[in-house]
Amino acid sequence: MTRKFSLAVSAAAVAAYFGLPLTAMVKNEVSERDQLVQRMKDLTTAANNIKATAEAEKRDMTDDERTEIDGIFASFENLSTDLERLERLDSVNARMSAPTGRQTDPNGGDPEAAAAAAAAKASAATRSQLDAGRARASVPAQPKDHRDTGKWGFRSEGEFLASVVKSSGKGAVADPRLIANAPSTYGSEGTGADGGFAVPPDFRTAIVKKVMGEDSLLSRTDQMVTSSNAITVPTDETTPWQTSGGIQAYWESEGGKKSQSKPSLTEKTVKANKIIALVPMTDELLQDAPSMASYVSSKAPEKIDFKVNDAILNGSGVGQPLGFLNSGALVTIDPESGQAADTVVYQNIVNMYTRMTAEGKRRGVWVVNSDVEAQLMTMQFPGTGTAVPVYLPPGGLSAQPYGTLMGRPVISTEAAAALGDFGDISFVDFTQYMSVIKAGGIRQDVSIHLFFDYDITAFRFVLRVGGQPWWNTPITRLNGLSRSPFVTLGARA
Repeated sequence: MTRKFSLAVSAAAVAAYFGLPLTAMVKNEVSERDQLVQRMKDLTTAANNIKATAEAEKRDMTDDERTEIDGIFASFENLSTDLERLERLDSVNARMSAPTGRQTDPNGGDPEAAAAAAAAKASAATRSQLDAGRARASVPAQPKDHRDTGKWGFRSEGEFLASVVKSSGKGAVADPRLIANAPSTYGSEGTGADGGFAVPPDFRTAIVKKVMGEDSLLSRTDQMVTSSNAITVPTDETTPWQTSGGIQAYWESEGGKKSQSKPSLTEKTVKANKIIALVPMTDELLQDAPSMASYVSSKAPEKIDFKVNDAILNGSGVGQPLGFLNSGALVTIDPESGQAADTVVYQNIVNMYTRMTAEGKRRGVWVVNSDVEAQLMTMQFPGTGTAVPVYLPPGGLSAQPYGTLMGRPVISTEAAAALGDFGDISFVDFTQYMSVIKAGGIRQDVSIHLFFDYDITAFRFVLRVGGQPWWNTPITRLNGLSRSPFVTLGARA
């Protein structure tokens, strides 16, 4: 049913009815409507980004993510109500401001028809004014299609960072793209003084991909994502051939008393430690948006990537992951009698391979210092009249010089020790190394306040990650030497 308003109602009464100042009805109707529409679009984008992040990581949404989406829905409904209210105000205001026009009644004296004709004419005039206002309004660049929605209208991360600096200066007007996507669900509250701005999801995803790249050892571990800061798992470290402790099986005679046994479980707790890269940048450097984007998007993740790799190998377990080289599960192979310093020989490889668990021989990788590769490429089978190479890339030396050793990949990393030192070459089954990553992955924050007196902006990257081997000791065999998913070669000095 269409409502009809009397033309005698005053503008002040209409404004008071809707809880709005009279000046807002006349002066700010265009800008308020555009802002409401844009904020509704931004809320939709934010909800889709949360969903896309969970799908990309192949997991369900966390409780925090569900709560955030519920807040987005509530804010969207409030904005939708506000928009409807403004549109009704536009209609009433248009009727009230319409010119009287001709005095003679072209509708045969029908008051209702006359009012409808006047309202239609006023509505057409108002639409024309709104279109002209939108054409004159200065609106920052917005996403052109679905490929840019995750960047909140920024063409590059450098443009985003430069916008943060400009918007945070004294007396500066904040970029609406930052306000609409601030950490609070209420866009008007997201200013630099509140602690910084959120980072567009597309840029944050790019950083995660760099940290989790193919050269990262973290991606090879047994990963667990948690919304808390730690995870506790029960473990059973007994073996099937163990004759005491844990569940046992016995041969029993008919009618004899049955022997009993019970599980032997231990708890393993892994905390998600914090690793931070703090990158201060001068305001002058920030003016070069492409350079800034390249620097922040590559240098900080590279540092984090190496620190995580180093901790998985050499971590102390105090405030950082426990590296397998410092764990009780490690098996260390002694060098051969009379072996020259800074060398790797054929027998070293054989001894390391045979001390790996049966499953690990199918899943393990060789983690080496790059200087070890020269030893592998010149290694020969002993006791043969003709030199026979041990390590030969697929297709010979004409192919890529990184193949397999004993059928398993060889990975070079700077986190491995120098040639000849303990840990320069290891044979590792990373599926037996448990890592814990805080839900959401890497986080990036921006602040101008840390180095405010120096005109320097700080960019901070934070990743919560922990890890340690699943097992506390090597696996003791019924007959023969112990085995382990973590085998390394001792020092040859």
